[in-house]
Parts: sequence; C-alpha cells; structure tokens
Amino acid sequence: MSACVPTRAEDPTRAKSAHPPHSPPPSPRRPFRIAGADLSASLAVFLIALPLSLGIALATGAPLQAGLVAAAVGGLVAGRLGGSPLQVSGPAAGLTVVTAELIHHYGWRATCAITVLAGLAQLGLGCLRVARTALAVSPAIVHGMLAGIGMTIAVAQLHIVLGGTPQSAVLDNLRALPAQLAALRPAAVSMSVLTLALLFAWPRLPGRAGRALRRVPAALVAVAVATATASVAGLSLPKVDLPSWRSHALAGMPEGPVLGLVAAVLTITLVCSVQSLLGAVAVDKLAAGRPGVARSDLNRELLGQGAANIVSGALGGLPVAGVAVRSSANVQAGAVSRNSTMLHGVWVVVAALLMVPVLELIPLASLAALVMAVGIQMVSLHHIRTVTRHREVLVYAVTTLGVVLLGVLEGVILGIAVAVGVSMHRLARTRITHDERGGVHYVQVRGQLTFLAVPRLSRALHLVPQGTAAVVELDGSFMDHAAFETLQDWQKTHTAQGGAAEITGRAGTRIAEPTDVSGCRCGPWTPWRNHHCEDPESKEPGDRQGDDGDGSARPSGHQLARGISAFQRHTAPLVRGELARLAREGQQPAQLFLTCADSRLVTSMITSSGPGDLFVVRNVGNLVPLPGEESGDDSVAAAIEYAVDVLKVRSITVCGHSGCGAMQALLNTEPGGTRTPLKRWLRHGRPSLERASDMGRPGARLAGRAPADAVEQLCLTNVVQQLEHLRAHESVARALSKGALELHGMYFHVGEAQAYLLTGADGAEVFEHVGAFENVSLMEDLHRSA
Repeated sequence: MSACVPTRAEDPTRAKSAHPPHSPPPSPRRPFRIAGADLSASLAVFLIALPLSLGIALATGAPLQAGLVAAAVGGLVAGRLGGSPLQVSGPAAGLTVVTAELIHHYGWRATCAITVLAGLAQLGLGCLRVARTALAVSPAIVHGMLAGIGMTIAVAQLHIVLGGTPQSAVLDNLRALPAQLAALRPAAVSMSVLTLALLFAWPRLPGRAGRALRRVPAALVAVAVATATASVAGLSLPKVDLPSWRSHALAGMPEGPVLGLVAAVLTITLVCSVQSLLGAVAVDKLAAGRPGVARSDLNRELLGQGAANIVSGALGGLPVAGVAVRSSANVQAGAVSRNSTMLHGVWVVVAALLMVPVLELIPLASLAALVMAVGIQMVSLHHIRTVTRHREVLVYAVTTLGVVLLGVLEGVILGIAVAVGVSMHRLARTRITHDERGGVHYVQVRGQLTFLAVPRLSRALHLVPQGTAAVVELDGSFMDHAAFETLQDWQKTHTAQGGAAEITGRAGTRIAEPTDVSGCRCGPWTPWRNHHCEDPESKEPGDRQGDDGDGSARPSGHQLARGISAFQRHTAPLVRGELARLAREGQQPAQLFLTCADSRLVTSMITSSGPGDLFVVRNVGNLVPLPGEESGDDSVAAAIEYAVDVLKVRSITVCGHSGCGAMQALLNTEPGGTRTPLKRWLRHGRPSLERASDMGRPGARLAGRAPADAVEQLCLTNVVQQLEHLRAHESVARALSKGALELHGMYFHVGEAQAYLLTGADGAEVFEHVGAFENVSLMEDLHRSA
C-alpha cells in the first residue's frame, strides 16, 4: 500500500505543488447567513400556507396533520433540491379531487404509498430530462382541468359551509344540495359567511391604512377572525381535531387492481409535474430582472418535486406540488434565494409541534369556506375569454366536463384527444377563393396549405387568365413542400407569359418578390436596421450606396426616394383604407406620447401602434418645460394643451431611453459659458439633475437593480421629474382632478430592446419589465391555487 500512496517524505515535490509557495492561503469558508429579505418573505408565506394546508387536508378527507406534513416537506425538501429557487411547494388545491378519490377507493395509507410511487415516477422523468415536454400541454387543457377541479372543490365544500358532510361525487353532491339547504346549521353558515366576507374584502381596503393592513394575508385574517368570533361567542360547531403525532398514520402497501393503481400513480405524477413546471416558468417571469436569482432548471425541479413526494408520502403527508399563491407571495415579499422557501417549512414544523391548542380552535366551516373560495377562483373568466379568443373553447369545455363527471385523468385524456382532433381539423381545413377586383385577380388561401389542398389550389390558380396581374394571399402559418412547389411553378409560368404574380402573407406582408427588385437582397426586417442595400456589382465592403469608396458620403436623397417608392408599392395599398377613414373622421388618438428625438426610438415599433393611435411629441431629452419658463418656445405646452383639451387623450406617457445624449450633455454642462440653443433648452432638465443628485432621496431603480451609471440614473430620474412638470400644466391638472387622464412613465433600454414602466408603488420610483405586468396571466394559469 505504501508503494501506491507515496508519503510526503517520499514525494516532496507533490506536496509543494499542492500548495505553491507564492499562492495566497485558501480563504476560510464563509459562515452561513440568511438575508433579511428571505426571513421576512418566509414568514409571509408561512402565514398563507398554514390555514390553506389545513383547509386542503380537510377537503381531501385526509388527516389534517397530512396538510402540515406536506407543507413542511414541500418547503424543506423541494425547496432545497428543486430547480426553482423561489417557487414554494406544498399541498395544492389542484390535487384535492385526485387525492380525495384515492382516499375513497384505497384508503389513506395506500394513498400515501401511491404518492411515494408518483414521486419515484417524477424522479425517473427528471433523470430522462423530459421536463420541458410537459409544457407542451395545451393551455386550454390546463385551464379546463383546473376549472373542473375548482367546480368539484366548490360543490363539495359548500356542504361543509352549510354544516353538513359532502358526498364522494359531484353529481351526488348536487343531488343532496336541496336537502342540505333545508337542514343548514346557522352557526356554521355564519362563520363561513364571515370568512368569505373578510377573504374578499380584505385585499380591497382603501387608503393608506388599508395599504398597510393588506400586508397581512387575507386567508390568515379571515380564519383568525372567524376562530376568535366562534370562541368568544361560544358557538357549538365542528373544529379542527389534530390527534397526537404518535398516532399519525404512515404509508402502507396499496391493495387493489394493478391497472387502477397504475392509473392513480400516473394521475398524481401528471398533475403534480405539470402544475410544478408551469409554476416554475411563472415564477421566472415574476422574478425577471431580480439580481442574483437564477432561472429555473426544470429537470432539477422535477427531481426535487419527486423527492418531496417520496418523503411526504412516506411520512403520511399529502401529495406535493408547486403552488401559485405561495410562490407569488414569496416573490412579492422580496425573497432572493431558496432560504425563504426552506424557512417557511421550518415555521410549519414549529407550528405543527407547538401551536396545536391554537389550531384546534379553528372552525371547520371557516376552512371549508376558504377552500371553496379557492375553488371558485380556479374557474377564471379571464381563462374562458382567452380560450374563446383562440378558438379553443371546445377543448376547454370537454376537459372541464370530463374532470367533473369522470375524473382528472379521464378529463385530461379527453381534452388531449379533442385538442388533437381540433388541430387536425384546422390543418386539413383550407378555404381557397378566387375573385377579380379592379383588373387584378386575387387568390385567397385561408388556413394551412398542405398537399391535401394542392388540387383545389391548382384549380383556383388556373382561373387566372394569362398576362394579367395576380395576387395570392396566404393567411396561414404552414405550407408544405408540395404546396410550395405548386405556387413557385405557377408563378414562374405566369410571369413568363407576360403576367405579374405577387405572393403575400398574412395582412398583405410580401413573402415572395421578383428577383429583379433593383438588385436589393435585403429581407423584410432590414428597414429596422441602419443599413444600405448592397449593389450586386460591388466587390469591396466600402463600395456601397451612400459611400464613394473613399469614406466620403454621397447625397442620400436616392435612399429616401427608394424608401418612399417601397412605401407606395408595398405599404400604401394596405393602409390606404384606414388613412382614408382617418382623413374623413379626423384624428382621435388615445394617448399623448412624449419622447426624445433620438433616432433609435421608433415609437410605432416599440408600442405596436399605427396611424391615428398616438399623438407624438418629440424633443431633445423628452423635456416638459414648466409653465412660464418656455421663454418664447411654447411648442411643448401647446401640444399638451391641444392633446388634452381638444383631442381628449386619456393618457400621457413620458418615455426616456438609455444612452440619452441630452442627459449626457446635461451632466457635462459647466455653469456659464456660451448660451447656445442646446444649453438654453437643456435648462429645463436642471430639476432632474438636482433630483438625481439629492442624496436624501432614494434614486430610481430599474427592475429591482440600481442604474448602471450616472447617465442611466439621470435618464430614469428625468422621466419621473417630467411627469411632475406635466402635473403643473393647467389642462393636465384639470383633467387629472376629473379622473379623465392618466400619466405614465416609460423607459426604453435601447441595447436590450426592453421597455420598462414606472410603477410608483408605495412612493418608490421603480421601473419594471413590461413583461412583469403580463405574468399575472401565467399565475392565473395556475388557478390562484394554494
């Protein structure tokens, strides 16, 4: 053994190489620290998780302690091992119906064993790295599944709210509802009504005091007030019963048909995995831009959820999944690492061991009302409008009814089958028409263009006479090779016979041009670039239009003429009708958009607006002079007055941008010196400079981070300051007092091509990603479950 492992005396050079004489000593290990933001966020999440975990356990028919076990394991195990640092896992309302069915058919201990097997299946899927495949499930199926689960939860909990006991099936609960209404218990109903009233009224408390009170979770307030009221009034009604942990039931071997057990494991695996992965994606959007927070590793998240389900099932807990309400609360409370999620699990353990006497005072009717409210919120009108707009309402309805009448797995399978059928129908359904307008023959193709539609396409194309002008309009997102060759062969033949053939895409976008268009090889995206079309004859990089080859620029009037010509040929036919309407009716813009004259800010591009949408005012530095300080230049004030009093715009947006030359000049301007026109104009930005230099005032922030440099700080501060200047204008102040006008601040980062909106929450000057205002829909995709 001494020959295989040389000692330090036998090989002194090895010892020296391990610690080079001139290398710094190894740094000591840093002590473990928990950020204050993580500590406060964990408490906020714990206060939400505690009542909801008990309520979900009650709704499933499991021992109430099982909800606490799942909450603790979700925080400690999934929080430590999962791939989404800020997602909070625990018992979820989306699993309520599935778990209740399993308990009814197999018993509680067998359900725990099924949870363990589902966790093992999740581990296998995570090892196979198929996590992103779960995201391919149609949103209509996810929304329908959650809506069906929500309806089932709401109907079942309604019986407990009324003082009774729910049945095992939705139809049985509906049939028993009239008898339950005839025998309702006033004490249970009063506590349920009090809980629901507080639950919906608490987030809407007005004023500054309401804003402070809303920091306490509504679920905790509703349950706590109902508990205190029931205790003080001495009401006799069923309450939480937490038996000794010594009698807590652990997992046992399941018994029953093998196919039934396999289906149960697959159902738990499917629902847990899809909900957790969608939740991780939503949390990424919520925490976008927060420094130090990495994006979710979905495969690792699946592994963490699998480990959590194994531990939770083995310890007698409910199935675990990522949950939207607790995750969004964690992000909004300022959590910066997974320590927050893990600490919330620690608080649940402490409460389960030390707060049993307090928890046993909670009325079951109050918990049932809380869970019923969650179930109602899972049936979202926003989701219904979304699937209707995307023509997915059939998939949504079938999935919802399947979950309600048959079960979660059966409903999802039905939804997938209908979604596949709808997709095949859309792929095969192609409408091809031919008509003539003004001597031009139009062949319109509505739908996907595949080989199935080639015979009808050929018939329509042969109806176009030789030597005429023809336009083929394709309104679809897919065209296979057979259809492509048919179109290309017809176009070549038609043009060779003296005709003109043009192929356009959706909304008239040109997708095929003749090969002799002035030798320009630029694609349709190049007008957004500061480019010059290349001359096919040029060989040298410097030999381009607008360049004489020696570095001197030729007059670029021809480039302007080419742009106008391209507009007349390509764009004017598409907008002529809308511009004609605006010419007749006059402009009626919705907002005044005040921004910088910088050439990189293309207002129509960054706002996706068109003719008649924006009343735009541009100047150097997007400045708004205070009233009385214009000194002969009333152009900005006149535009504001005209927009507010004459055009009746409903909002005004001040948009700054990164790398603003005006702000750079304002920073570098020395007092005194020659009063050039630029310096005279930039004096209107002096209040912004003073505001940015005020050390006693918190500076503006960009998506949770500090500005990159002094110029960016001034650019952000200038937007806030110019909004204050706007309020000083009489017309603006008058419209604001009537509630007829809104003011918005916006910042466009040119290098990132990213827009930020000023939130102004709690007096802070924070510019958030525009995507942060849209991620609510993703969280709603997860039904606002618990």
